[in-house]
Amino acid sequence: MKFAISTAFSPIDELCRLAEAADRAGYDMVAVSDHVVHPKEIKSPYPYTADGSLRWKPFTDWADAWVMIGAMAAVTTKINFTTNIFVLPMRNPFLVAKSVATASAISRGRVTMGIGVGWMEEEFDLLGQSFRRRGKRTDEMIEVLRKLWEGGWVEHHGEFYDFAPLEMSPAAPNVPIYCGGLSKPALRRAATRCDGWVSDLHPIDEMTTIIAELKTLRADSLRADIPFTVLASSREAFGVDGHKRLADAGATHCMTFPWAHYYGESATFEQKLESIDRYAEDIMSHFV
Repeated sequence: MKFAISTAFSPIDELCRLAEAADRAGYDMVAVSDHVVHPKEIKSPYPYTADGSLRWKPFTDWADAWVMIGAMAAVTTKINFTTNIFVLPMRNPFLVAKSVATASAISRGRVTMGIGVGWMEEEFDLLGQSFRRRGKRTDEMIEVLRKLWEGGWVEHHGEFYDFAPLEMSPAAPNVPIYCGGLSKPALRRAATRCDGWVSDLHPIDEMTTIIAELKTLRADSLRADIPFTVLASSREAFGVDGHKRLADAGATHCMTFPWAHYYGESATFEQKLESIDRYAEDIMSHFV
C-alpha cells in the first residue's frame, strides 16, 4: 500500500511547502480538493455527513486544482498529484482537458484526475451547467477527455458533445482518471470507465464490501486488464494494525491528513510539517 496526503481545508500558502515535505518523505501522492464558490445559502444537502451539514466553514481556501497542482509540481520531483474530488460535469470539457494536459506536461506525467458528479446544485447554476443528467454527461465527458488527450486529429459525436476533427496540444495520453462517489452509478462508473475509486472515510468493513463489488464490476468490463487503484480514507486507519486492515481490505493507497494522527485537524503549519515525517516513520515504513 502507498500513501497520499489530502490538502483539503489547508490554506493555499501552505500547500507547496507541504508538497515539498511529502516529496522528500516518500509519499506517493498529494490530493487537492475542489469547489469554485461557496454560496451564503446552500439548500443542497451535503451527502457525506449524516445530517447533511458541511465539513468546512465559509472562507475556507479552495485552490483552483490545476493551477495549484502546476505550482506544486514545479517545486517537487517525484510525488504524484490528484484531485479529491474535481466536479467534472459543472465544467466545459475542452477547458478541463487543456488544464489537465498542461499540468501533466509541467509535472512530466505526475498527474491523475479524480472526478465526481457533484452535489451542490447552486454551484452548477452559477457556472452555467445543468445539474440534471450530470451523471450521464460525466460518462460522455470521460470519453471526450480521453480523445482530446490522445494527440492527433480526433472527433466526437455524442448526446451531449459533438465536434468535427480537431487537435489539442499538449497531448496527455496516459492521464489516469479516478472516480469518487458512493451510489451504484458512481461505483459502476469507477469500475467500468475509470482507473480507480476514491473513498470517503468509510468504516473498513464497509470498504471491504465496496471494494469486492468494484472488483466484480471491473472483471465484467472492457477495462478488466487495466490496473485499478483504490484511494482509501478511513477514520479506523490508525496505527500500523489499522493501516494493515485497510490494505487487507484491498486499498492500494491510504489517503490521510498525517497531522490528524498526532495533533488533530487544527494542527499548526509547523505541526503539519513535523507530522509528515513522523507518519512516514511510524506508519509508512511498515509498508515498504
